[in-house]
Amino acid sequence: MPKMRTRKSAAKRFKVSGRGKIIYRKAGRSHFLTKKSAERKRRLAMPGVLPAGEAKKIRRALGV
Repeated sequence: MPKMRTRKSAAKRFKVSGRGKIIYRKAGRSHFLTKKSAERKRRLAMPGVLPAGEAKKIRRALGV
């Protein structure tokens, strides 16, 4: 059986937490920040956790 290859595009965008959840960085925090409220920018700065269905696909792409 050949080795599973890591999808490098997925590896750059997601990481696995200590408890096995898939963590990602939210979109919309790089520019046009003046029109966004401080509360919204704070929420965007926090890492997101993928839902179980999506996490299954990403876990396969990461080779975990």
